Amino acid sequence: MGTSERHGGEEPDRRDAVGARMRQFRKERGLTLRGLATHSGLSIGFLSQVERGISSIGLTALNSVAAALDRSVADFFSDEPEAEEHHERQSPASPVPGHFTLTRSATATTEYISGRQTYRMLSDRGPNLVLEPMLVHIAPGGRRENSYGHAGEEFAFVLEGELLYEVDGVEHRLYPGDSVHLRSTAPHRMFNDTDRVTTVVSVVTPRLF
Repeated sequence: MGTSERHGGEEPDRRDAVGARMRQFRKERGLTLRGLATHSGLSIGFLSQVERGISSIGLTALNSVAAALDRSVADFFSDEPEAEEHHERQSPASPVPGHFTLTRSATATTEYISGRQTYRMLSDRGPNLVLEPMLVHIAPGGRRENSYGHAGEEFAFVLEGELLYEVDGVEHRLYPGDSVHLRSTAPHRMFNDTDRVTTVVSVVTPRLF
């Protein structure tokens, strides 16, 4: 849901980190790219591009890679300060109730960067909750992520900019106020082909973190 090209203000080390950790974890498991592709359901070419920092990978696809490598999605972002702050907030001294969470605007929120996409988590963790609400900023350009189907549902609402959202091979251009809601088993992908950042509220199931 990145390329080696950079725009002013980006942090190259953080944007390339996901692919570098994917390669590291794959080699630690003794898997070839073909083996990882078989276990994750993603193509060899796409995984290779992610590892080399040519393409970005969406969190739902990364969830399949993480499962294939016996890792959590958070492991791919473990050196990011926001993730560390998030884990500190989840200490046993301040347990989260099972039936709801309350996230204030002043509360520090966790962000994850993968290529050209920045994901800001919109709610804290609730052990019995299944939705994963996120604010996603999608920078323009880059290579298109492969179409991908996975378990669950997905919802996207465009706040700013434009977004190409492909479902079952058919492209739909979304403008501010437009939304799409689908069973995620249908192959889908999104892409920003404009010259400015697109901002989307995205809700997926199951939870990724």
